[in-house]
Amino acid sequence: MSDFMLRAALAGIGLALLVGPLGSLVVWRRMAYFGDTLAHSALLGIGLGFLLGVEPSLGILATGLAMALLLTGLERRRAMLSRDTILGILAHGSLSLGLIVIAFQERLRVDLVSYLFGDILAVDATDLAWIYGGGIVVLGVLALIWRPILLATLSPELAQVEGVRVRRIQLVLALLMAGVVALAMKLIGILLVTSLLIVPAAAARQLARTPEQMAALAALFAALAAIGGLQASLLWDLPSGPAIVVAALVLFAGASAWRPAAHR
Repeated sequence: MSDFMLRAALAGIGLALLVGPLGSLVVWRRMAYFGDTLAHSALLGIGLGFLLGVEPSLGILATGLAMALLLTGLERRRAMLSRDTILGILAHGSLSLGLIVIAFQERLRVDLVSYLFGDILAVDATDLAWIYGGGIVVLGVLALIWRPILLATLSPELAQVEGVRVRRIQLVLALLMAGVVALAMKLIGILLVTSLLIVPAAAARQLARTPEQMAALAALFAALAAIGGLQASLLWDLPSGPAIVVAALVLFAGASAWRPAAHR
């Protein structure tokens, strides 16, 4: 295996360990559209990062934090607008604003395709350090909030009685999603990162009997999708990000077919 393929495989496995448990929470809490909003806002973070001369990943984290706080504030004051309407406004507004911020920087030459669809084959040692270092932080925080967030998902009222600060847990989860979007941006792209969060988790939900089983299976499916997508990309000269997502869809279709067969 060549060096760049080995780095890509390690990056895919590292990302799978993150999107497995986090994607399970996204599926349980029906936050897929919120994930899309964070992913779309990443382009604004990239534009602001270049404008201010800072690392684009830091810009993505900053916009993700701002988006999470803004959504929390709007939901508390909402009257006539539903959650999905607010998310749609924030998603497409931040994506359009990000494109405008980048367009105003005339001397800046940005390969938007690589940001939108990713290029896992271009991962280097620094990227691997970010993925695994950031992954340790994300998984550590997830381990701390796992039980409270499961309780809040099953019964918010009971969670509050038990002393769980539901809104704070929701905000922490939103920040973790923003962090994963920043880590996954180079690998799978802004437009596809949400699919890697929800498709393996949705496949795992067909087969798992407990939340922990679902998180583990989702991580396994995401790793298999990453390896399978990379192999298909190498064999048939396909774009790596979309190939990984298609591999995840194949696994989802297989899990969906297996579940009815298993219950006959």
